Amino acid sequence: MTLVECVAALADGSVSSSELVERTLARIEATQPTLNAFRVVFADSARAEAAEADRRLAAGERLPLLGVPVAVKDDVDVAGHPTAFGCAGDFPAKTQDCELVRRLRAAGAIVVGKTNAPEIGLYPFTEGQAFGATRNPWNLNHTPGGSSGGSAAAVAAGIVPVATGSDGAGSVRIPAAWCGLVGIKPQRGRISTWPDPEAFNGLTCFGPLTRTVADTALMLDVLSGSHPGDLHTPPPPPEPYVQAAAREPGRLRIALSLRAPFSGAPVRLDAEIRAAVHRLGGVLRELGHLVIEDEPRYGLMGLTLVARGQSGVHEWASQVPDRSLLHPITRSSARVGRFVGRPVLGAARRLEPLFQRRAGAIFQRVDVILTPTTATPPLPIGVTEGLSGFATDQLVAGSCPYAWPWNVLGWPGVSVPAGVNRDGLPFGVQLLGPANTEGRLLSLAAQLEKVERWHERMAPDSAAVLAVG
Repeated sequence: MTLVECVAALADGSVSSSELVERTLARIEATQPTLNAFRVVFADSARAEAAEADRRLAAGERLPLLGVPVAVKDDVDVAGHPTAFGCAGDFPAKTQDCELVRRLRAAGAIVVGKTNAPEIGLYPFTEGQAFGATRNPWNLNHTPGGSSGGSAAAVAAGIVPVATGSDGAGSVRIPAAWCGLVGIKPQRGRISTWPDPEAFNGLTCFGPLTRTVADTALMLDVLSGSHPGDLHTPPPPPEPYVQAAAREPGRLRIALSLRAPFSGAPVRLDAEIRAAVHRLGGVLRELGHLVIEDEPRYGLMGLTLVARGQSGVHEWASQVPDRSLLHPITRSSARVGRFVGRPVLGAARRLEPLFQRRAGAIFQRVDVILTPTTATPPLPIGVTEGLSGFATDQLVAGSCPYAWPWNVLGWPGVSVPAGVNRDGLPFGVQLLGPANTEGRLLSLAAQLEKVERWHERMAPDSAAVLAVG
């Protein structure tokens, strides 16, 4: 079931929360030896919370996610459990839920576990010394993407109807594309990062991974809102995102953009992905939109990404109990982040308004930008083994060049499925907008979903998962 279907089934009594949680736990156990999506599972607390949710449902109580099992990425705090963010070592248990988890619980959701992520979210693949490799349910020889790869794999395999991720350079949108899901990076500050006033110097936003746009809209309504300590507090949307996703977007001006921003790495856009972007441009024309070829002016904003991102890695690595357990490339990134220091970081932050003006000038001509989410289909497992840090960075930047500018700008973007290639591997396209346009993007994505019907395509290896329990 999709998330919306789960909510409806719980409300009408056709399924209980305890049944859903037991199925979820059985599927996690069955898939851990192969898929390896979860870092830790909260089986006992999930069962207890499900029983309580069933009592509340039977008494007539209704909340947006009451009784629904969900998973969260292992970069958010869950009270009583460590937050290791893909790292090895003995991390202390957190004493409080982060704001995102608090909002999930307030909506009635049951957090069944934390999903795998690469060390400090550095890579668009989910592999690490601490947990091994998380695999793609569409093809177990390939990565589900990263850094929210465990969350994407869990949703694509039908283990949970929704999972949360975080996106600092595409880390929600990349795994969404490579697992055939919908993934949104909302406006900076839309979902609170508290207890951090901001994450990775403003690059990282939290967002859900789901199978449908309606599910994404529901999750965004649940998770949106600021904490008093947040540095970024965007204005509330003019209407609930569920309503925005349910209405027609009207005739929009859409720029089809294929040029990758400069990153210093060679980019070769896969021919099947290029063709799919043009095909979907044609679909949007048939839906009544004006689609033109146009490009935003990205300039050299990649230099500010490095300064802000590596500084964030240094800050996070300083919290690791035993830094000797980190991968050498992670330690190298942390050293670069320390070297960057406050003066360089400050200069990078001050350049953001300039980049917003330059890149945002395109929105005087169009309403939405359509781009590939990635330049390549999902990478093979272990593709970077034996590579130097420089070679790894070149591979990463060349494979995933399209997502990170929107993290620098702080604006919303959503990745939606665009098809599968000749090898059966999924890929996606992005719908990108200026500040505070999540509703418009979701409305357009929902219109496209009605035609494309991507939620009806299931990962081949998910059939066995869904049979468990």
